[in-house]
Amino acid sequence: MEKLERPKIIAVVGPTASGKSALAVEIAKKFNGEVISADSRQVYVGLNIGTGKITKKEMSGVPHHLLDIANPRVRFTVSTYKDLADKAISEILARGKLPIICGGTGFYIEAVVKNVLLPDVPVNPKLRKQLSTKTALQLFEMLKKLDPGRAVAIGEHNKVRLIRALEIAKVIGKIPPIKSEPKYDVLSIGIKIDKKKLKEKIYKRLLSRIKQGMIKEAQKLHDAGLSWKRMRELGLEYRALARHLSGEISKPQMIEELNREIYQYSKRQIQWFKRDQNIQWFPLEKTQQINTTIKKFLK
Repeated sequence: MEKLERPKIIAVVGPTASGKSALAVEIAKKFNGEVISADSRQVYVGLNIGTGKITKKEMSGVPHHLLDIANPRVRFTVSTYKDLADKAISEILARGKLPIICGGTGFYIEAVVKNVLLPDVPVNPKLRKQLSTKTALQLFEMLKKLDPGRAVAIGEHNKVRLIRALEIAKVIGKIPPIKSEPKYDVLSIGIKIDKKKLKEKIYKRLLSRIKQGMIKEAQKLHDAGLSWKRMRELGLEYRALARHLSGEISKPQMIEELNREIYQYSKRQIQWFKRDQNIQWFPLEKTQQINTTIKKFLK
């Protein structure tokens, strides 16, 4: 029996501030594509400057999907993301266009490209109450014993995600637990960038975001009903912004803390993506090599 050919999609991955969004737009323009965002915080309405959400101008007319689809007060899950991403891919393919999944949330991308079947593990209030008494670092160490890969992906600070990961891991073991036959033929392009250059880009981008009004954006979100507690749960920029706006830290302290934590996050992203031997890594300036690789893949 002849094996059915799987639909072709492209994934553009890499650490934060590496230039993924711009590359995905260029690929979409050259190869008649549409972009599906894979960012666990850009799904939320109103989290724009702080997450570095692509602007209409930067999209250059290329359709983008899975941005601004969730209320920041309500937790968005990877399972929901996968369902919506699969739906978006089907719709893009039906239009005769190329789906390009782009982002830095490795677990989201892996769920789609490897067709990870995610467990429907219900909330365990008793366990959550017990885990909430522990520090984020203690939770991180606990998860490391159960699922080291997932622990590294989440990091030592995001208490909410660590609790949920432990909740799932205690029921079914390692996350992701089940991989079925992949739905798509995927070309994964990773952006290779020098550590020193990445560090400089992160700091420069952070200062630019503050200048653009990142602090005002966070205050506006809070005024509209987003609690400081929930803002902290959203991690990175919003955790530091919540701490600054509620008077815990000064603006210079916030900048110093954020610069350090974003760089640490970028290292975790690289570590996560390096696990995948199928990713082909290119420096951003190697446009011709990237285009040639895509042309061969799409033949």
